[in-house]
Amino acid sequence: MTTAILQVETGLQQLMGDRALYLQILHRFRQRYHDVADRARAALAAGDAAEAQRIAHTLKGAAGMIGAQQVYVLAAALESACTAPALPADGRAAPLAQLEQALRNLLPMVENVLASADLPPPPAAAADLHPPSTTMLVQHLARLLEDGDGAAIDVLEQSATVLAAGLGVAVFQEVTAAAHQFEFEAALAALRSGSA
Repeated sequence: MTTAILQVETGLQQLMGDRALYLQILHRFRQRYHDVADRARAALAAGDAAEAQRIAHTLKGAAGMIGAQQVYVLAAALESACTAPALPADGRAAPLAQLEQALRNLLPMVENVLASADLPPPPAAAADLHPPSTTMLVQHLARLLEDGDGAAIDVLEQSATVLAAGLGVAVFQEVTAAAHQFEFEAALAALRSGSA
């Protein structure tokens, strides 16, 4: 597969150029997903394809957020394999093995970026841009919550002032409380009702 392992520029674009937030999300990715292939394998071995599918889905969202396109594509393939009812359990072994190899390639790159904080410089025009609007932040947060992506918590923490002002403190607190409990659907419902 020729898809790039880690496209930092893509990850930064996803976060509207917020370099500090990108590094936080990379750090959280390293913490949460270093053993994700083992967790998916254990779920499949226990006959819990639904749990393996959830693990793959969450990984897919996180990989897309940091610009890890290869892992994103392979996590999507595993997610599909887990939802295919006619597929025997060993039919999921190949997508899982490919995903595991891709993660072995990705995690050292994540480690290197974190160790050096070696991000490309922001585009020259970035200094002329206004900070992201509340609307853009809410849309971005909604996408993360829809994907069940833990990066939503980072966005809530990093943009607390802007989001609290835009949504109202009560709505912001409700969304944040649900997200911290990993109840992303409840957080999304609160966000949508508060931003309607």
